[in-house]
Amino acid sequence: MNAFFEPWNWYVAGPIIGLFVPALLIISNKMLGISSAFENICMMVFPKEKQSIFKFNVEENGWKLYFSIGIAIGGFVAANYLSSLPIHFLPEEYHYYPGYIKLFIGGILVGFGTRYANGCTSGHSIFGLSILQSSSLKATLSFFVGGLLYTFFASL
Repeated sequence: MNAFFEPWNWYVAGPIIGLFVPALLIISNKMLGISSAFENICMMVFPKEKQSIFKFNVEENGWKLYFSIGIAIGGFVAANYLSSLPIHFLPEEYHYYPGYIKLFIGGILVGFGTRYANGCTSGHSIFGLSILQSSSLKATLSFFVGGLLYTFFASL
């Protein structure tokens, strides 16, 4: 049981994630990626006449919403019941008004980047690379270079 309460090494967790991707494609003919779950939420919220702006098929992609909810529930269960260490959701600086503004702006930028790149970092880096999409290679390299540049300039 200790294996469930301690963090897993990258060489165990990585292959499990890596094998999940082709298994999902082979078994259910579905592509991994949850950024389009936001579109599903928008399709549920907006009136019928406004839904035409989304190129999203709810019947075909509705499972991604449930997958996203399952990830959130799984993270909650793992953090609260399967962890031997206390896990804090956000650093203390984000529990005040300036932190809320940072989170909001960051969310807008991530949402814009996801739409601009036609997918999220995990969708491109895990699934897109596994099926050898050149656009996913370009997106993943851009994510990596952007992260390196931000880390470099933020440390100055």
